[in-house]
Amino acid sequence: MHVVVIPALDGTPMFELSTGAQVFGMERPAPIGVPPEQWYDVRVCAGEPGPFRLRPFGRLDGDMPGLDALDEADTVLVPPTAEKRFDFPPALLDALRRAHDRGARIASVCTGAFVLAAAGLLDGRPAITHWADVDELARRHPSVNVQRTVLYVDDGDVLTSAGVAAGLDLCLHLVRRDHGSRVANVVARYCLVPPHRDGGQAQ
Repeated sequence: MHVVVIPALDGTPMFELSTGAQVFGMERPAPIGVPPEQWYDVRVCAGEPGPFRLRPFGRLDGDMPGLDALDEADTVLVPPTAEKRFDFPPALLDALRRAHDRGARIASVCTGAFVLAAAGLLDGRPAITHWADVDELARRHPSVNVQRTVLYVDDGDVLTSAGVAAGLDLCLHLVRRDHGSRVANVVARYCLVPPHRDGGQAQ
């Protein structure tokens, strides 16, 4: 199975954390048309020692896998962080670099792009975050080619998306890349969202 790992941090928003789990972790009896062993194995791991808060309320304090989970990931999906947080755990940044170096696909939702940039994974690449944060991303990481209006950017092995619902667009885009449009359309139908919004569409 294709292993998708989602590292959570203190202050991660609940909605965006659940986005990847919903799309990649679908267990409904849907006629997806993909054998179970070829679908996704979704794992949420602790990106730093817990327990920690989820925005706007809630906590993750269970017995969660640690950053070793990234060593088995085929795709890593980094959700947004707490507002105005830029001090990311060095162990997480190292784990992301290791995963990328061995060929894992790395993606982010919203301000998760700041984590990828801090790890050096966006240097010289086009990238996007929420429209309200693009100026800050460009200021903090001038080596990143910040895109200011698109919903998501697919740069092959590294992908970034704008905020909230654009994370769904990105996840469906990844399903489309992996399994084709028909399968992505079925997943979108069960999620009751548009099957495709072009990544070049303005925020």
